[in-house]
Amino acid sequence: MKHVGQAVRDYAISSSSMQGQIVAIGVATWGIIHNRDTLVHPEGCFPAHYLMDVKDQGRLSCLDNNHTHFLLVDDGTHGRYGVEIELRSQLEKCISGKQSGVTIPVVCVVLDGGPGTLDTIYNAMLNGTPCVVLEGSGRIADVIAQVAGLPVTRVTIALIHQLMKRFFGQEYETFADLKIIKWTKMIQDIIRIPQLLTVFRVSEDSHGDVDVAILQALLKASRTSESLGIECWKRQLELAIAWNRVDIAETEIFTEESQWKSSDLHWAMFSALVGNRPRFVSLLLENGVSLRDFLQDEETLCELYKQLPTCFFLRKLAKRVHSSRRSGRRQAFAIRARVHSGQGEMISMTHVCEEVRHLMGGFTQPLYPPSTMTFHFNMTMEDTSLSLSKSQAGSQASLREDDVAQRDPGRDLFLWAIVQNNKELAEIAWEQCRDCMSAALAATKILKKMAEEGSDADEAEDMRELANHYEKHAIGVFSKCHNNDEERARKLLVRASPLWGRTTCLRLALEADDKNFVAQSGVQALLTQIWCGELSVDNPVWRVMVCMVFFPLIYTGFLVFRSVLLAVLIVCWSRLVCLYSSPQVKFYWNIVSYFAFLFLFAVVLMIDFQDTPSAGEVLLYIWLLSLVCEEVRQLFHDPDGFGFRKKAKMYIHDLWNILDVLSIILFIIGLAFRLTSRLFYAGKIILCIDFVVFCLRLMAIFTISRTLGPKIIIVRRMMMDMFFFMFLLSIWVVAYGVAKQGILIHNDNRLDWIVRGAVYEPYLIIFGDFPSNIDNSCTMNGTDPLKPKCPVLNENQTPAFPEWLTIIMLCVYLLFANILLLNLLIAIFNFTFQEVQDNTDRIWKFQRYELIKEYHSRPAAPPPFIIFSHLYLFIRNMVLRRPLSKSKEFNNELPQIEEEELLSWEALMKDRYLQSTEQEQSQSMERRIQDTVIQSTRALQWIMDNLKSQDLATKEALTATATDETPDTLRNVSENIDGFHVNARQFHYPNSKILRFPVPEEKVPWEVLHIYFYSGDHVDGYGLTIRRPYIINPGGRTGIRGQGSLSHLGPNLNVELVVTRWVISCPSTAFKNSFFSTAVQSKIWKMDLQLVFEGYVDDCRNTDNAWVETTVLNIHLDRTSQVMVDINNMVRTLLFYCLKV
Repeated sequence: MKHVGQAVRDYAISSSSMQGQIVAIGVATWGIIHNRDTLVHPEGCFPAHYLMDVKDQGRLSCLDNNHTHFLLVDDGTHGRYGVEIELRSQLEKCISGKQSGVTIPVVCVVLDGGPGTLDTIYNAMLNGTPCVVLEGSGRIADVIAQVAGLPVTRVTIALIHQLMKRFFGQEYETFADLKIIKWTKMIQDIIRIPQLLTVFRVSEDSHGDVDVAILQALLKASRTSESLGIECWKRQLELAIAWNRVDIAETEIFTEESQWKSSDLHWAMFSALVGNRPRFVSLLLENGVSLRDFLQDEETLCELYKQLPTCFFLRKLAKRVHSSRRSGRRQAFAIRARVHSGQGEMISMTHVCEEVRHLMGGFTQPLYPPSTMTFHFNMTMEDTSLSLSKSQAGSQASLREDDVAQRDPGRDLFLWAIVQNNKELAEIAWEQCRDCMSAALAATKILKKMAEEGSDADEAEDMRELANHYEKHAIGVFSKCHNNDEERARKLLVRASPLWGRTTCLRLALEADDKNFVAQSGVQALLTQIWCGELSVDNPVWRVMVCMVFFPLIYTGFLVFRSVLLAVLIVCWSRLVCLYSSPQVKFYWNIVSYFAFLFLFAVVLMIDFQDTPSAGEVLLYIWLLSLVCEEVRQLFHDPDGFGFRKKAKMYIHDLWNILDVLSIILFIIGLAFRLTSRLFYAGKIILCIDFVVFCLRLMAIFTISRTLGPKIIIVRRMMMDMFFFMFLLSIWVVAYGVAKQGILIHNDNRLDWIVRGAVYEPYLIIFGDFPSNIDNSCTMNGTDPLKPKCPVLNENQTPAFPEWLTIIMLCVYLLFANILLLNLLIAIFNFTFQEVQDNTDRIWKFQRYELIKEYHSRPAAPPPFIIFSHLYLFIRNMVLRRPLSKSKEFNNELPQIEEEELLSWEALMKDRYLQSTEQEQSQSMERRIQDTVIQSTRALQWIMDNLKSQDLATKEALTATATDETPDTLRNVSENIDGFHVNARQFHYPNSKILRFPVPEEKVPWEVLHIYFYSGDHVDGYGLTIRRPYIINPGGRTGIRGQGSLSHLGPNLNVELVVTRWVISCPSTAFKNSFFSTAVQSKIWKMDLQLVFEGYVDDCRNTDNAWVETTVLNIHLDRTSQVMVDINNMVRTLLFYCLKV
């Protein structure tokens, strides 16, 4: 009890407050408790108060304060230990029979212990409770461990004497010989039930954990207590899952003897998933569990979401259900808050679908159809501890057949694991996904979105790490696919996945900001192919440019087309359309158009800016109008289905779009001022500034360049660094400028000169432009607006301020501003360049997609001719209401057959990728180190086995020494071992309170003298006194005399008739002899009977003077015999009567 209490205390200290609460119930005898009088309260008191005082306790014991409850057993005795054993055994048996999710396992762990512990072990094993004995813990545990591997005949009284003396020490001197005999008999009965006895030896146990030994004992007991059917294996697996010992389940449960069906393991799969047992999930999948059968119904998936642990997704789900209830859009569903209200509210898979779609993006379609399954949702607002409980009113309907056809159980399980950020379960489920690359990219999107919205920094970091992990998986699978078949790999990128919201892998990677995935050569090859359109990617740029002007050259083979069919076509219009509809050609024409626009803009500003707009200026306005129309088209063009809000947000987040909007707004303001006579020149100034913005916008054109594109990214990062640096620099500039201005100038009220002296001049000092205030070019009173005010002078016309102070201030300012801060800026730029330089190529490849997609959807005509295309699009879409034609370059719907073939090929590539990953891990240095450790462990195990064999030899020598004392007796015992009865020597005589005298194995034969047993007469349980000479039991001593519950002394004869027939299709039935009618019995006895057995029976009712002898006869009946016909008629009559009743 003390050791259990200490273990509970240590676990409670090392665990959290919620997980460490363990109920430890102690069962003790009232008469052996020290200070038990303090527990007695005249009016009753709960909980009772107990005083821990170990002084003067003597043989009594104190209660352990680490237990939460105690059951105290009182039989009126004082100082007698072991009174509680019988009650505890019955309580354990009762508890083990209860069901609470899983079968409650009961096991007796023996640590040290005295004679009372031996009684506990004996009673526990008689009730079918397995026992684990810890060898080396001392006393009775070591005694049992020493004899556990020996035959019963070798466990003699002399051996027990020797072991008791060895392990009990001085306490052995207090043991009476009669007690030793009783204990010997009990130990023999214990080791006679090896299926319930497990000895834990640290030197032998390869696992080295006590819990393994306990679990093995439970499994061993469950196999022998029941028939080897599905229920037995189920109970064993239930224990292994509860204890999370997949190694034991793999070696002990999933063997050739066990036959499992997928449906038989569904409960185990559910328990393993909910209990976060990833290794068990893998083991169950390896042993026949079908995910499609397991997740066939929506109810199972709902149950899994119902059992989600507390996580960010569950909190988001709670908020969504609350908001849907408040808005009235989901009146059929609601949430129950356990804070103030007890009203029940419900949740369904619809809410899960909506939240997942929010995480993936609005451009995806719902992953699940509208659900009719509803579940109660319980939430505590303070700790956001959430759980789900199934609604009894929910429908049990399954998904429709067409919906089931679109479901992938691997996807459902993978999504369930991802939203709770469970890496191990997600890894197992990802291997089962059909569309594995889309699944990995969708996981990165979901995880990064949850990390962005979450408030827990550590949890967000774990989500980002898991997102990077699945991005690597997507890269690995796509690399295998691209190396195997480039054309199929490109189809995988742009195919619409029906399992993931009909979006594409490329779109998911872009939305998840998976730069490493987009930067792959295979993805870039696809983008390059889209960039070139129907033109071949091998065409040099100069040839494309030449054909843009001299387009007839396309019919001479000057340009190579990607499609072989198109290359042989003679139709002029087809080749011409393919040329000018290529995004590459559109881009080049827009560059020419933009340079022409800037040239026209510059000419108007510098040469042709008249009071009345000239023709060139009007053309400039028309040109700008076409640019405005194009920006509007880009804002509303939504082929991916993002929605206007998402599209507008994406538009504003692009720097180049911001410059476009800024330049257009400035142009409109400048145009409005320019058309006003009073603000004519101000309008020109604004247009000149706007020209600068248009020139900066020119940098976006070079983002497509592999050389200039990365440099533009570096410039953007450095501009951000410079912005923060200017904030730091302004502190020093303002500090020095204000101090200098206040010291030199007295009460200057001219704002422009104040700003000039406090900010502008200190800023110029950084670049070496020193001020010249102290000279004749100043005004004394500040009356001249073109000159600064002179410094303060005294009566002697000398500076009134201390010159040394201003010199020191100037030196300190130059030291920090000109040397420290400027060099800091250079260091920041250098760090940014080094950091970004390694990633510029990757970032450029990622941003290249947006430019390619922009020009892919852009009209072919460049500005200002593009305005005609805008008019055409407006008439077609707004007036005629014709649907937009979907482009297959970025979203391609494949036929069902081609879809299945492509997914099968992708699954094959995934298997190759996983296999190569495992090979790489096995060849890594860490794996080599692990192999070395394993080899060393095996060598140590070999040494320990040799030492163990030597120790066993010592034990055998010890046993031989003990048994040499009675060689003749043991020789007779070994010869008659098969004749020794066991049931006839049980301590408790059946249907009575009488205890047999303990008869050890060596004292069973009558030839062996047993002085304690034959000292005088012995009265049986029915008061019959037997004196010598008398009839004796041929099986040997039983520990009780008289006739007992048998009918008379001597042999009690019994006849058993076994009727057999050949097995037929109907179920077999067993009948007692009394079942047959007298006529049938007479016919049976007249037939040819065969003797099967005749002789002594080991019956629990046997005594020394009365015993049972049985004769077993067998008769085999033919189907056509009259007796068989009579028996069949009797069975039919019986069944008819039973059915009628």
